[in-house]
Amino acid sequence: METKVTSEPKSNGMTNGGARIVDDDDDVLCPTDLSEMLAEGTKEAHDRAENCQLVKDFLRGRIKKELFKRGTAALYFVYSAMEEEFEKNREHPHIAPIYFPTELYRREALARDLEYFYGEDWESQISLSAATKPYVERIHKVGDKDPVLLVGHSYTRYMGDLSGGQILKKVAQRALKLPATGEGLNFYQFEDIHRHKGFKQLYRSRMNELELDTETKERIVDESNLAFGFNLMIFTEIEEIGRNIKEEVQDTGIGHSHAEIMEGGDINKCPYYAAKMAVSGNPTHACQLAMMLLRHPHCQVALAAILVAFTAWYLM
Repeated sequence: METKVTSEPKSNGMTNGGARIVDDDDDVLCPTDLSEMLAEGTKEAHDRAENCQLVKDFLRGRIKKELFKRGTAALYFVYSAMEEEFEKNREHPHIAPIYFPTELYRREALARDLEYFYGEDWESQISLSAATKPYVERIHKVGDKDPVLLVGHSYTRYMGDLSGGQILKKVAQRALKLPATGEGLNFYQFEDIHRHKGFKQLYRSRMNELELDTETKERIVDESNLAFGFNLMIFTEIEEIGRNIKEEVQDTGIGHSHAEIMEGGDINKCPYYAAKMAVSGNPTHACQLAMMLLRHPHCQVALAAILVAFTAWYLM
């Protein structure tokens, strides 16, 4: 079945970059839809990634600029590989329906960020790290030998960055005292997507319309889990580098230690736990989380980032 982007106006949607973006929640999903299989099949991998110390520190606003720069460089190599392979395979029947270069591509945005951090000669100052290399090699391998698996890499990176990007941008901007005009944070700005929710619905719909058998869907889920693993390897590498950096981390006032927030050791009073339970549909914890945010105003940005991360991946 050929899937095409249409610019015809519809009453229940919006247009962005010529593509109709559905902006409602009327999609009927089932467990065998690829988007649902990915969301369910990558939960554990996502939990492992978001619970590593580097991510926890980031969400609490404790960021060393040198590590942020290295992370940006790693992402540059990853997205360069992804977008090179997407260009090579843009007419492939399983890639064409989710081919949105104008809306999603990050390579040029990351190049602008690297120029801000390193200067005009940024390309001579960065290199492919030991942890990033196997990730990049894997992307090129599947792009050459098995392009359908690029769907798993696209889902892991683009949808994740689009989902929580705005919150993470605010955390980094405040913690690193970056300009309000956005320099150094172009990666998080999807300028050609004006309604993120609607675009993600369109993207999920396109994935679910791909003509794939169950075995291929499962291989895509496995590839997405592999991508999570590669990202975790990069996080671990950056953590190790951070242990040898004496750079002072400014107290941004946007985070507290987990022990401080635990309020006497009761897990039910932990806002991180409440956020996860609220996303799972528990109304008691949803109300509890709202009350905690009111009582801990300095934690709002960090807790919001946690909540966005959970919501994006469990509801995406």
